[in-house]
Amino acid sequence: MTEGPDGLGRRVKAERSRRGWSLARLADASGVSRAMISRIERGESNPTAAVVGKLSAALELSMTALLAPDEGETGQVRRAAGTPHWTDPDTGYLRRQISTPGFPADVTEIVLPAGARVPMPAGTYAFIAQLIWVLDGELTLVEGPAAHHLAAGDAFEFGAPQAREFVNATTADCRYVVVVTRKPTA
Repeated sequence: MTEGPDGLGRRVKAERSRRGWSLARLADASGVSRAMISRIERGESNPTAAVVGKLSAALELSMTALLAPDEGETGQVRRAAGTPHWTDPDTGYLRRQISTPGFPADVTEIVLPAGARVPMPAGTYAFIAQLIWVLDGELTLVEGPAAHHLAAGDAFEFGAPQAREFVNATTADCRYVVVVTRKPTA
């Protein structure tokens, strides 16, 4: 099942309303314009992964929580055809939500197309712990001046929150798993 922009928009609006936030407040917190947030909420825009990352950081939700529909139960088989997924309209970056909302960790399969670059703001990582495990292909993870080159079988646990860029500089797709848990708050 593909998650369309209207489902994402409903969740953004519901989370904003639940907090009592105006469009302006979410725009200030996320760095995304009020006009863009309004278009997303109305289902008129399918934002890029970078914009979803900014919104998830501002709302202190994982990208998965913002993108995945609230459905599915643990203890049941979820068939591949019924796995929720979302595609970045600019890069073709594909997210397939493997775990259900009730599972204690977000488990997501990512397919990063050949030649794609997906930047993520530091705030995306402020409240989560994240691990990446490359299944197929090669991934370069850029953190400031450092570049980590990962091949099939390699894993990387993220450290302190910082802006990152996921790069597939090859001519073949890269497929990896992302595991996210929420960090305890004080």
